Amino acid sequence: MLAQAGLNAQTGAVPVDTIFNNFYRATGGKALWDAVQTYTIKQAYRAGTANDYDLVIQGALPQQALSKIRTIMKRDFIYGIKGADGWVKIPIGSRDKVTQFQTSDLSEKERENMRRELGDLLAPFSNYTQKGYIATVVGTEQINGKPAYQVEMEGKGVKYNLYFDVATSLLVREKLTLPTREVQTRDHTQYAKSTYGISYPSESTYVSSIDKKPVKVTTIMEFNPTISDNTFAR
Repeated sequence: MLAQAGLNAQTGAVPVDTIFNNFYRATGGKALWDAVQTYTIKQAYRAGTANDYDLVIQGALPQQALSKIRTIMKRDFIYGIKGADGWVKIPIGSRDKVTQFQTSDLSEKERENMRRELGDLLAPFSNYTQKGYIATVVGTEQINGKPAYQVEMEGKGVKYNLYFDVATSLLVREKLTLPTREVQTRDHTQYAKSTYGISYPSESTYVSSIDKKPVKVTTIMEFNPTISDNTFAR
């Protein structure tokens, strides 16, 4: 108890930017993070149900473009934005034929959410002030038996609660509260180092407040890959 009290007393003296910068140092250095222009994220969501799916995300910051392909039961659902435009492609027809898609516009709220994701998927706190977030250190909490700094970050109608392990400086838990009041929690249990040099969460557990079912997530990230222009074609 005394040790925890001492840690809580120190928390107020730790600036939020120090916590973020320590994370950057622990995962490869801020220079590498600042140089990221494009990225690819490949994820598998597994809960042992028919709703298991794969997700491929490709982002290009200079083009303000993001593509998300969600594959469920061998069918691709494609979401994309580029600049002010945003669309969704829904597969139609039988599976034994060449896949055709029905394309429709994303709503303004959906486009706004994907524009937020474009930067936040890398690290929600990267350039957080430029993105309109306000970040505050609110205390410490035990995560898997280890103390972690808790940072609350709010803006754009969403709120993040971010937990950084005191000893390693790694982000070990993310809670995202959406405008719909859904809370998405990701506990990161393993990090991997990319060929680019940045370390990222490679094994996580995801829980939504809607269905409350734990989902195992495995992630592979590639930083600054060459992305075809066709990726962001409507």
